Amino acid sequence: MRTVLERPIEWEAVLRLADQHGTSSLLYQNLSHVADAVPPAVLTSLRQRYERNIHKSLFLTRELIRILDRLDAIGIEVIPYKGVVLSEVYYGDMAMRQSGDMDLFVRKRDVARTKSAVRDLGFTPRVPIPEDAEADYIASGYECTFDSSAGKNLLELQWALQPRFYAVDFEIDGLFERAVNVAAAGRSVKTPSPEDLLLVLSVHAAKHVWGRLIWLCDIAQILKRENVNWEWVQSQARELGIERILHITLVLTNRLLAMTIPAPLENVILADRAAQAFADEIAVAVAAGVTYEEEKLSYFRLMMRLRERKSDRLRFLTRLTFTPGPGEWETIRLPKALFPLYRLVRLARLAARFAGG
Repeated sequence: MRTVLERPIEWEAVLRLADQHGTSSLLYQNLSHVADAVPPAVLTSLRQRYERNIHKSLFLTRELIRILDRLDAIGIEVIPYKGVVLSEVYYGDMAMRQSGDMDLFVRKRDVARTKSAVRDLGFTPRVPIPEDAEADYIASGYECTFDSSAGKNLLELQWALQPRFYAVDFEIDGLFERAVNVAAAGRSVKTPSPEDLLLVLSVHAAKHVWGRLIWLCDIAQILKRENVNWEWVQSQARELGIERILHITLVLTNRLLAMTIPAPLENVILADRAAQAFADEIAVAVAAGVTYEEEKLSYFRLMMRLRERKSDRLRFLTRLTFTPGPGEWETIRLPKALFPLYRLVRLARLAARFAGG
C-alpha cells in the first residue's frame, strides 16, 4: 500500500469515490495503518465519516432489535440481511460497512401482519397501497419500504428477492429453512446461510449492474469463509438460471478486489466466455463511473442478456410487459372487478417510457 501512496493522488476524488461506492469506513480502516503516509486533512475527513457511520449503525441496530422484539412477541419470524447484521457477522464490526437502512426477509403469508406491527412502531409505508389492491400487490410485488420520523426509506420488508419480472424465482421458504443463527449486538438473530447470501447478494449486485464496490466487498467477505458448500451454490444457481450472474460476480471480485476464484468453480468460470466478456465490460464501466438508468430500454436489454437460458429471457420479457405494480395503481384507480385491466395500463406506461429508447 505504501508504494501506491508514494504516487500523486487526487485525494478529493478518492473521498468522493469512497462515498459513492460505500467504502469510506473500509478505506479509513486501511489507511489508518499507514497514517504517516496520508495527508492529515484526508485522514481527519475519513475519520469523521467513520464516526458518523458508527452513530448510524448504532441507531439502526437499536431500531432493528426493537422491530425483532416486537415481531417475536407476536410470533412472526423475519430474517435480517445486509446492513448491520452482515457487517458484524462477515466484517467482524458493525461500523466497517456503511448501512443506510434495514432489510428484512418475511414470508409472504406474514406480510400484512408485519406491516401492521411495524406501523405500530412508528414506521409508515413509503407508497400506500389501496386496501383492495393489497393481495394483488403481495402476489406480484416483492417489497414494502417504510419511512419513520428518523428518516426516509429506513426499513424494507421483502417477501421475494426481486420484482417478479426479473424472473429469478428464489424460494423464500427455503431461505428460512436454511437460515443460521448468529449474534448481532449481543442478540441472537437469524440470517441467510453463507450460500444463500452469496446468491442473494450476487443477484442484487447484478440488478444494479455491479455499480458499487461495497457489494463486491460483501461477496469477498463470504469468499473468505472456508466452509461454503460450492457444489450446492453452483447447483442452485443453475436451477435458478443465474449461473452467468454468479460467474460475473466472482470474476469481478477477482479482478477488482484480487480475491481468488473458489477452486471448485475455477475451471467452469474460466471456460464461461460470456461471463468473462461481461466482466470486462462491467469492470470498465465501474472504473469510468458509468451508471445505468433502470427505467431505460437499454437497461432491460442488459438484464435479459445476463440470463443464460432463453426460457428465462422470455419469462423476463413477458413479466416485464404484463405485471402491474404501484405505478399502475397510482396512475388510475380501478374497481376490484376491473383489476385485470391494469395489464393494459402497464402496457401503455411501458410504451410511453420506452418511446425515447
